[in-house]
Order: sequence, then structure tokens, then C-alpha cells
Amino acid sequence: MLPSRRGRPARVTAVLALLLAAAAAGALTACGDSGGLRGAGATPAARSPARLWPDLAPASSPAYDIGEVDNEVVKGVAVPGGDIREADPVAAVRAEIAAHPDDYEGDEAPYRETARRMADCGPGWADGADGRCPVLRPYYRDLTGDGRPEMTLGFRLLPENMTAVRVYTVDKDRLVRVMSYDDAVSSVALAGRTVILRSPSEVAGYEYRLRWTWDPDQRAMLLTSDEMLRTDDGGKPAKRPSPSPSPSMPPSPSPSASRSASPSVSAR
Repeated sequence: MLPSRRGRPARVTAVLALLLAAAAAGALTACGDSGGLRGAGATPAARSPARLWPDLAPASSPAYDIGEVDNEVVKGVAVPGGDIREADPVAAVRAEIAAHPDDYEGDEAPYRETARRMADCGPGWADGADGRCPVLRPYYRDLTGDGRPEMTLGFRLLPENMTAVRVYTVDKDRLVRVMSYDDAVSSVALAGRTVILRSPSEVAGYEYRLRWTWDPDQRAMLLTSDEMLRTDDGGKPAKRPSPSPSPSMPPSPSPSASRSASPSVSAR
């Protein structure tokens, strides 16, 4: 916190008194010291980046598709009055499960337990009484700058220890998904028009931090930063599953419960 205006004059007076006392003592004890500027030693010369392999042909297409742009209408989910708070978060997750049966249906599906436990998302699911429903409480905040809130939603991918993070907006009374990412998530935060995700790293003492930011040209949240950062806890390394191709810190935003949901469990 910055010092207040009222507290600054007293501090300045005290500092000046100390400086004057030190100068007087120096004048008595430091004979021959002119008090002029002193060199700090040699500094390294600035160097421009060295370009490697200048004859290498530039790539004409990306090697991997990680779903950089996600802008898809969610079919079958109503948005009464164009108010995203009126959209059913559970219905949005069920629509995604129905659209990707290979991921959720059958004994060999990686997220089969998520589909099975959707039956526990009845009335009061967001209260998290027993934690059976995999859908987490939605958060509402304007991420596009149009003055209307978007819905940030998470749901657990079971039996894997992963979390799906989704962002939805409204376009012409239609629910539109503008971000989709799956990972072993440590925390999620909203800052301005950015979604910040932290994930454990295989390297002890480090973690991943990803930033997804709204891009008005693409009409989607784009992955604008993917960093490995040092942590202070020195925790044990944790395995980080590969993100699905389909898809801070700032203080955590206050949740805004929808009319179809009350406060719920937090993402893990």
C-alpha cells in the first residue's frame, strides 16, 4: 500500500535529519573524500538477437492443431431474453457430452465417470452438498468489453484428475462457446478480459501459467501466454496431462449465481 499524503511530510523530515547527520559525520571522518560520483564498474554491452539458420524455409502451416480459435454455437441450450445468467450451465455441459460421445460414453471413455455423475446434477446441484455433480459453480463477468457478462464454467473430468474450463457468451440469443481448455488445473482467475489458469508442472518447484484473452477480431478467447514459472512452495512434481485438442494473481471474482443455481463447490 502506498503511504498516505498525511504520513509523507514526517517521513521526509526524518530522512533529511538522518542524511544531514550522516553528512556531518562523514565530513569529520572522511578526509580527502570529495563526495563526487564514483564508477560502478564495467557494464555488459547490449547485443541484438542472433538469428539462427537464416536460410531455413518458413513454415506455411501449424504443425499441431491445439484449437486456437473456439467459436461454436451450443445447440439445444436456451438463453431466455438474451441474458446468459438465465442459461442452464448443466444443460451446456450435457450438450458437450452429447457432442463428444467418444470422450464420455462407454467403459473405455476417458471421462466416463463425468457422464455417469451428471445424473446427480438435479435441483440444488450448485450447493455442492455431496460433491457428486461434476459441474462447478458458474461465474459471470464481462470478458468481451460489450457491457454484458460472459459465463465462465468448469466441470470435473472424471475419473481423471482434470478440469474442463469453458467460457460462453451470447450472440443473437444463442449460447456461444468462445473458450475451451482441459487440464490438471490448480487455480482459475479472471482479470480484465483475461482468464488465467495455473497448472502443475512435471518439474519440481515450477508451474504453468496460461492466459486466455478476448480477441474482438476472432470473436474468441485466444491463448496469449503460456509460461513456466517458479513457485515458492517447492512442492513435489505433478504429472500434467496433455491438453485436449478440442478444447491472478488477481483476486478471485465474486460469483454471481444464476437463477437456476445457487453457490456451489469450487474448482480443484
